[in-house]
Amino acid sequence: MRKEREALPLESILMTDRLKEMKLYKGNIIYTQEPKHFEIIENGYIGVEDGKVTGVYEVLPECLCGAEIIDWGNKLLIPAMNDVHVHAPQYRNLGIAMDLELLPWLDNYTFPEEVKYADVSYAKRMYSRFVRDLWRNGTMRAAAFATVHKESTRVLMELFRKAGMGAYVGKVDMNRNCPDSLCESAADAVRDNEELIMEYGGRDTLVKPIITPRFIPSCTPDMLSACGKLAQQYGLPVQSHLSENLNEIAWVRELEPESKNYGDAYNRYGLFGQTPTIMAHCIWTEGEELELMRKNGVMVAHCPTSNMNLSSGMAPIRTFMDAGLRIGLGSDISGGHDLSIFKVMVYAVEVSKMHYQRNKQTSFLSLSEAFWLATKSGGSFFGKVGSFEEGYDFDALVIDDHELNYDHYSLQHRLERFIYLGDDRQIERRYCRGIEIEEPEIAES
Repeated sequence: MRKEREALPLESILMTDRLKEMKLYKGNIIYTQEPKHFEIIENGYIGVEDGKVTGVYEVLPECLCGAEIIDWGNKLLIPAMNDVHVHAPQYRNLGIAMDLELLPWLDNYTFPEEVKYADVSYAKRMYSRFVRDLWRNGTMRAAAFATVHKESTRVLMELFRKAGMGAYVGKVDMNRNCPDSLCESAADAVRDNEELIMEYGGRDTLVKPIITPRFIPSCTPDMLSACGKLAQQYGLPVQSHLSENLNEIAWVRELEPESKNYGDAYNRYGLFGQTPTIMAHCIWTEGEELELMRKNGVMVAHCPTSNMNLSSGMAPIRTFMDAGLRIGLGSDISGGHDLSIFKVMVYAVEVSKMHYQRNKQTSFLSLSEAFWLATKSGGSFFGKVGSFEEGYDFDALVIDDHELNYDHYSLQHRLERFIYLGDDRQIERRYCRGIEIEEPEIAES
């Protein structure tokens, strides 16, 4: 056998070895390379090697014959979902106090729940359910807020790591306008963040820290300055909230009178695109603030369910897209009431239609645009994520939609029916960076 192998051309030997490491996933492939239309390959193949896509094929190339084929038959094969704004400790409050606006909702429900995360056992019990339900809904990457508690934040990071799912996890930093039990000094925030950075920031891992000042009203200038310095010193991304509520914006104007606008306040502290940045909501962003976001490459986390539940308003996503802003979708639980990014897509389309009714000069979102926001656009915050283009991480879902009567519909309409009518029961398999992700365990105590 050794002599026969040595007689083969080097290229053939290398290709034979490569085929042993490659997998080909066969199914009805749907994804978006750009917002305006779907890429649809009926009974196509996706090549995957070392967790990354090597190509998408309508017909299997002869040179790839011999690679392992995982055949999903008539099922749909789509990119996994990305949630670019979610509050993990608010998981238990899903569907509660949906009749309040933002600021009273924070004071009366959110902060009291987050206080409980001083108890690490409580954090493990709740966070394990949160991670399991992200998995259940097909979300393989998330930008998550934790609480001010370092040890509980570590619990969340470890749960994501053990599950094999990708996440930026932020220990929340705040030192004013919050309960004393959630208040910390800037020095303590720096110390706790640096401990997590030393543990997770240097790894080539799916789970990494993200600098997370809650929002301007909960952070003094020294806290904001400390967060900006941490982000730039360690090259870490930033996440926070921006222009969500009119009362909040007026409050920021009082707290930061030297700033031109809410976004400029973050910018003055190095928290607005100096490193990769997500700002949630941006409902009332316009003019100079919008232009600063575009210039600095700040990503908008569009959270339509939360924006409606908390009576915050309707973000002008078509305006943002036309202006060239980066945008992803966020569930924003528990302001939002559903962890499913598929349902967030539906609300994003509906909100854009309400804008269209008020201003006929702007068109509403198409399904492909909403899907692109949930996959490739939102996924870009995590790297080459959210598409089946060559070099992208193979984050994927296998959808078995036979209960939705697919025999009568095109592939695009099958996807649309699943987004509007389906749920986790139709998600048969989940992959993150080429690894099939099994259901995470639930902590009972």
